[in-house]
Amino acid sequence: MSYRVVFSPEAEEQLSALYRHIAAAASPGIAARYTEAIVSYCESLCTFPHRGNRRDDVRPGLRITNYRKRAVIAFDVNAGQVTIIGVFYGGQDYETILQDDPGNSGTGP
Repeated sequence: MSYRVVFSPEAEEQLSALYRHIAAAASPGIAARYTEAIVSYCESLCTFPHRGNRRDDVRPGLRITNYRKRAVIAFDVNAGQVTIIGVFYGGQDYETILQDDPGNSGTGP
């Protein structure tokens, strides 16, 4: 079974912010390659969505995986769909952010 991978608006904004940060610190080309690689990694969850660690202690159904030891990808798997909830870079406190966000129900659309 192949799962559909979707990005939440929050995850899309986090990727855009990461792009802007890297583009300012390094170059737009480096930023594009890095953020595109994260998106490709997320899209690879379509064939093996249950990788990473379950973090029900943070939010029911939450899974966490890492990209190159610098980014944490938060997602959930539900009814044939992988929803990328957030992309947290450079040690951001994803646990607090995900626990304190009342708008997140932990399920996809």
